[in-house]
Amino acid sequence: MPAVGAAAGATPRGPRLTGRAAVLVLVLAVLTVSYASSLRAYIQQRSHIGELKTAIAERETAINALEREKQRWQDPAFVKAQARARFGYLMPGETGFPVLDENGKPLESRAALSDPDEVIKTVPTARWSDARASVELAGNPPAPTEGPASEIDGVAGQ
Repeated sequence: MPAVGAAAGATPRGPRLTGRAAVLVLVLAVLTVSYASSLRAYIQQRSHIGELKTAIAERETAINALEREKQRWQDPAFVKAQARARFGYLMPGETGFPVLDENGKPLESRAALSDPDEVIKTVPTARWSDARASVELAGNPPAPTEGPASEIDGVAGQ
C-alpha cells in the first residue's frame, strides 16, 4: 500500500520535454528548412522557365514575320511595287511626272509623321478652375465701358 500513498501525495508533473521529443522537434525543423529552400528554388526555376517560354514565343513570332517578308520579296510584282514606291522607278515606256510644291521642290510620294515631341501640347485646365473663375466673374462683374448701343445692325433706334 505504500505505493498508493506515495502516488496520492505526489504533486502532478507538467508536460516535460523529453530527449526523444527534442530530437523529433530538431528533425522536423531540419526537414522544414530543407524543404523550404528546395521549394524556393523550385518556384524560382518555374518563373525563369515561364520567362524563357515567353521570350521563345516572341522570337518565333518575329521569325515568322521575317519569313513572311522574305516570301513577299520573292514575288516579282512586290519587288516592282517597292521599286516604284521607294525609288520612283518606272517601267520602259512609262513617263513620270514629278509633283512640285509652291517652292518648286518635288513633293515626297509618302507622307511623313511628325515627331510626337515636336507637336505643340496644350495643357488642359481643370474644370474646377473654370467653374471658380465663372463664379468669381458672376460675383464681381466688370464695370461697363460703354453705354447702351444706339444702333442695331446699322439702323438707328426709334
